[in-house]
Amino acid sequence: MAKVLLERIGNSLSSFLPQEAAQQNQEKIDTLEQEYQVQRAEIKAGWGQKYIDRVHKRGKMTAWERIEALKDEGSEVFPMGTYVNYGLKFGERDSPGAGVVTAFVKVHDRYVVVIANDNTVASGSWWPMTPEKIQRAQKMALKLHLPVIYLVDCSGLYLPEQSRSFPGPTGAGHIFKMNSVLSAQQIPQVAGVFGDCIAGGGYMPLISDVVYMTEQAYMVIAGAALIKGAKSQNITSLSIGGADIHVHLSRCADYRCPDDQTVIQKIRGEISKLPSSAMDYYRFGQKASSPLHSADELKQILPSDHRLVYSIYEVIARLTDLSLFWEIMPNEGQEIVCGIARISGLYVGIIANNVELTNHPVQEGSKRPGSILYQQGIAKITTFSRACNSDGIPILWLQDISGFDIGLEAERQGLLGYGSNLLYTNSTNETPMITVLLRKASGAGYYAMAGAPYDPVIQLSTPLTRLGVMDGKTLAIATYNTSLDDNFQIATQDPQERAKIEKGMQQVEERIQADMDPRVTASLLATDEIVMLGELRPYLVALTEMCYQNTGCRRVKNPRIWSIHDICALSS
Repeated sequence: MAKVLLERIGNSLSSFLPQEAAQQNQEKIDTLEQEYQVQRAEIKAGWGQKYIDRVHKRGKMTAWERIEALKDEGSEVFPMGTYVNYGLKFGERDSPGAGVVTAFVKVHDRYVVVIANDNTVASGSWWPMTPEKIQRAQKMALKLHLPVIYLVDCSGLYLPEQSRSFPGPTGAGHIFKMNSVLSAQQIPQVAGVFGDCIAGGGYMPLISDVVYMTEQAYMVIAGAALIKGAKSQNITSLSIGGADIHVHLSRCADYRCPDDQTVIQKIRGEISKLPSSAMDYYRFGQKASSPLHSADELKQILPSDHRLVYSIYEVIARLTDLSLFWEIMPNEGQEIVCGIARISGLYVGIIANNVELTNHPVQEGSKRPGSILYQQGIAKITTFSRACNSDGIPILWLQDISGFDIGLEAERQGLLGYGSNLLYTNSTNETPMITVLLRKASGAGYYAMAGAPYDPVIQLSTPLTRLGVMDGKTLAIATYNTSLDDNFQIATQDPQERAKIEKGMQQVEERIQADMDPRVTASLLATDEIVMLGELRPYLVALTEMCYQNTGCRRVKNPRIWSIHDICALSS
């Protein structure tokens, strides 16, 4: 019988990192994270206290108050898409979080995906990127087979920006397709309707299995104002689409409730009827445990300067249960670390970039830079990734990558072909993949390490993340290449032309560096959430538990019959 024998990795912080370096790293990340925490609070407040008071005056709860009432007491909410639309203006208005809250929430000890219109932002209207944010949450639920709860309080499209949220293939109408796909896959959907639900807002809950409405909620194809303009009928939206109409006459809703609190409790009751979580079964007798080395030490280990290296093993040791790890093929492709660990007592495969210098496989005694994909490393990832998929093991990708190797040797070795093989594997994997961008996420290496285009369940960034084809300085050199000599120095002797080129290169570098800020990528939904380093372990615990919550949605082999054992036997 094959057994999984995990080995302890990692060391005490003081044994490998000078105190001064650790302190510098922590001070830098603390400064960054304080800035993020302020911004998060601003986003969470929506349009501010004035609009929160307006919601309360109507006898309603805000979106975040509904989520707090919905979740299990003492459990943590894991938001996603917090920064969508961050820093963008639509006319004179902004749309914090794109006017919708999406999050993983635990209800009756089961994880669910919650999609809640922020009724403090234009009465929960859909802005540009709101539909995409909702669909992204729906796709996460689809991949993990998690129930979806819609907390609907939506006055339809934000009409001044309708051209950017209505017509496209991922426009508002695609939400309803995703409702249908989830239903076809037998994923439970429960909706609570709390207020204005006009046009698309009215359609969103209808495909749900169960629909609750409060007494002041209404669902209408068109609101009273539009009807008055089109048909000269002076009526109210409540009178044409309230709970008395849709519960008793149209049957578009199932139950009516007096207030928000009652709806929330009824929704909790619906979730309690679902099968309990299977994660304890899939622990195979193991218990959830904390890392031996605190995850809080990640702040001291990871340098903010991307040119400085660190040990990826020390990072893994602060994310995995009891800091235990079984490395697979440790002597091949050392720029990549692959192996098995447990998070919350559950097995995960880990694929991580090694940023330190590694041994050259042919030139004895020679070293080469880490954080780059070479032939053996690519083949190693592909082999391990396919084995995890075959065995039903979720894959955690830890990215800190500069890209693929380039040059004559790389082309002779066929890196394009090996890379294509890896991309095929990532594209066809059915096991859940979780991608974390620790620092650099550059070029095609970002794709190869299961970046967002390869459809991981979720992609997380940190405040240190820089996502782009190349850094600003390199791109500036490429942009002005025709004006530079062989040493990449400005070739002209004309002082005015030199000053013009210098200024242009500086502007390009500054613009690209600004575009690589994780808040920019998150605002465009190019990454799902920016997490603080101290939050990374809790997010991974929750996501790993979600991967094992349900039975029957993917093959999960018992460890005795893993393909990974065969790889280990052949490579030893």
